[in-house]
Amino acid sequence: MAMRWVPALVVAALWWWAVLRMALVPGRTGIVEGAMVAGGWGLSLLPVHVTPGPSARSGPTRASRRRRWGGGSGPS
Repeated sequence: MAMRWVPALVVAALWWWAVLRMALVPGRTGIVEGAMVAGGWGLSLLPVHVTPGPSARSGPTRASRRRRWGGGSGPS
């Protein structure tokens, strides 16, 4: 289980190295650091914008069935 986290931690460490290098020594950074920082920032946007929508095959949930048929809590 720990072996699958090793590549993620290595990539995260390299990204932070590039970010700190660009922030602390901006005159000595190159295209590699810039590409790493921009790529990491772009990847951070993916989980927000590429999440799957509700599946049409999943059907109604238990709560929506209760609302539809008048069951559940609340004043009547």
